[in-house]
Amino acid sequence: MNLSPLQKARYEYAPKLPGMLRNGISEICVKEGNETQSVADQDKIKALFPNTYGKKEITFEKGQNTSTAKKHVVGVILSGGQAPGGHNVITGLYDALKATNKENVLYGFKGGPDGLLKNDYVTFDDAFIDAYRNTGGFDIIGSGRTKLETKEQFAIVAENAKKNGLTAIVIIGGDDSNTNAATLAEYMAANNTGIQVIGCPKTIDGDLKNEDIEASFGFDTATKTYSEVIGNIERDANSAKKYWHFVKVMGRSASHVALECALETQPNICLIGEEVKAKKMSLSQIASQIADSVEKRAESAGNFGVAIIPEGIVEFVPEFSVLIAEINELLAGKKTEEFNALPNWAAKYEFIKAGLTAESFAVFALLPEFVQQQLFLERDPHGNVQVSLIESEKLFSALVKDELDKRKAAGTYKGKFAALHHFFGYEGRCAFPSNFDADYCYSLGYNAFMLIQYGYTGYLSKVSNLAKPAEEWVAGGMPITKMMNMERRNGEDKPVIRKALVELDGAPFKYFEAHRDAWAVETAFTYPGAIQYYGPSSVCDITTKTLALEKGLLK
Repeated sequence: MNLSPLQKARYEYAPKLPGMLRNGISEICVKEGNETQSVADQDKIKALFPNTYGKKEITFEKGQNTSTAKKHVVGVILSGGQAPGGHNVITGLYDALKATNKENVLYGFKGGPDGLLKNDYVTFDDAFIDAYRNTGGFDIIGSGRTKLETKEQFAIVAENAKKNGLTAIVIIGGDDSNTNAATLAEYMAANNTGIQVIGCPKTIDGDLKNEDIEASFGFDTATKTYSEVIGNIERDANSAKKYWHFVKVMGRSASHVALECALETQPNICLIGEEVKAKKMSLSQIASQIADSVEKRAESAGNFGVAIIPEGIVEFVPEFSVLIAEINELLAGKKTEEFNALPNWAAKYEFIKAGLTAESFAVFALLPEFVQQQLFLERDPHGNVQVSLIESEKLFSALVKDELDKRKAAGTYKGKFAALHHFFGYEGRCAFPSNFDADYCYSLGYNAFMLIQYGYTGYLSKVSNLAKPAEEWVAGGMPITKMMNMERRNGEDKPVIRKALVELDGAPFKYFEAHRDAWAVETAFTYPGAIQYYGPSSVCDITTKTLALEKGLLK
């Protein structure tokens, strides 16, 4: 296989571990902290997880290893969307297993949870693992989005685990995947299988975090990848001085990615969904806010600029959420077939007009026709609008153009407006992990084995103090149930890990809020450049602006 020079060099990179994990497996002891409780709905969560609820948080320290010596056979899966660093979680887990006992075994179950259900796996050895060290992607074993949530599924997983002599399963995934890890751990404990279940926090969206989990892995690399390209676009915009670039970035349920990219690149506009929802902003209000920036810059800097739009922005707009809910009802049951059978868009438009409330139709009529039609594309498995198919970057540029045309007709705007559109998503999910993510993920995997060795189950591998050098990182674990609450899902109340949204009173948003008015008018662009892997630590090992602000390292 032909390898690029960077790929060869990255194979040889030695990830940095937290100080207490560098002493060698035999010199790592465990310190137990306080018992925990869920973030909400304590009685309900406790009743659903009687065997794994309320366990203590733990920290690893230098000291005599007191775990029981035995052979470990561990299965690992990658679950959900790709995130840079997933391979290093597996390599860290493998290295810790083999450092403890050469006879220990690591199986990689292929295609995510389906691999556990189908008993489809590979056995890792040194040569297999070495080919994936410090690389992006999930291609080592693939991933999948099957949910492990029924007793029938759990029974199959337990039976397959028993066949292979597994002592533990490690699930690398986001909030839904680690919710599944918690329920699987509870099943294994309730049925005395002796099989431990450990989770690892993954998602580029950055919404799997709390006071214990400072960052989900992949967020650092993905946002740096997007920020590099946004910086390039800003430089181009400042060179040509004739385009407004509307850039959509990933982040369906939270705006962490958009906010971090804004902190890195200082664009003229960045929409934060959580603020839009809190202020109950309408589409017209948002368009007017962007148009104000366009108009003011036309009078000073020129007819160019950059706006960052989070992927899920429309779901945060109250009037748009109501519209989507009404469309879902409008097309419920066999009405979808009736709608699809109509001969043309004009007939469908009248069908929609008759089926919506006057308020929602007014919002619908405001939308460009291409967005109107996107709302009626293929439904999701539950029959609902697929919001991810809406090209929100084009939606807002069209609304801004309409607003500017009105201002031009009124004689208050004399500039020009030409828009270009970009969507950055998949480009960041499988990039070579930054040094931060390479180190963090390797530590998460290494640490996951320490949790297994000491007999813990239903825990999330936890590495904290991440804004400091890796030597000062703190390794340990937290019960997954601590992160859970009850939410309504598909008509049922279910225990799930609570998503972390952008906190409007948090330091990252407050910093952005304090500077955005100036950025909206001035050309204050910053250019992060490509991720650096080799060179001074001040360049290569820097963390995100979000984490630095949260830890008080930036003012």
